[in-house]
Amino acid sequence: MTTPSARRAHATRALPLTAALLTGTVALYLLLVAFGNITDFGTNRQFVRHVLAMDETFGDDDLMWRAVTNRGLQDAAYVAIIVWETIAGLVLAAGTWLWARRDDLRARTVSTYGLVMVMLLFGAGFIAIGGEWFAMWQSKTWNGLDAATRAFLFAGVVLIVNHLPSAATATHGTTAPTAPTAPDAPRP
Repeated sequence: MTTPSARRAHATRALPLTAALLTGTVALYLLLVAFGNITDFGTNRQFVRHVLAMDETFGDDDLMWRAVTNRGLQDAAYVAIIVWETIAGLVLAAGTWLWARRDDLRARTVSTYGLVMVMLLFGAGFIAIGGEWFAMWQSKTWNGLDAATRAFLFAGVVLIVNHLPSAATATHGTTAPTAPTAPDAPRP
């Protein structure tokens, strides 16, 4: 039979453990996406080229002025996406490491940066810019909105979990025991 203090200790660690595992899952996802884009560069480069060129949209003259047909600019955008994915994945891996070390305050901060990077990439980059500005939603072949929405929501849920209050982070930001602090010295 467990004691109330043992149950409290377990409950106190459950939320940071959950945050660590979920943050690690998003890190793994992003790093695998970046790895795939690096090792199979041509596949998603074609995706980015078609979205930016708007060559499979409805072809409305009122929208086609937005198209980017310069291959150099298209490839630069694709490389920027890969760099962003890689950095976000590494930031999330660092956040996961900090969660595992029970440095909850720093883990929450670093994980937040990485998760917001993911949400910016998929929300601003793919959903807003790709989906709306370049009318990706009009293409039957080159429409990545479903995948972008899944990644955006996944990162958002993990961000919420990372910011749920726990007894460990509510006052000190760490689960390590802290020494009692001396009262403030009188000020002149």
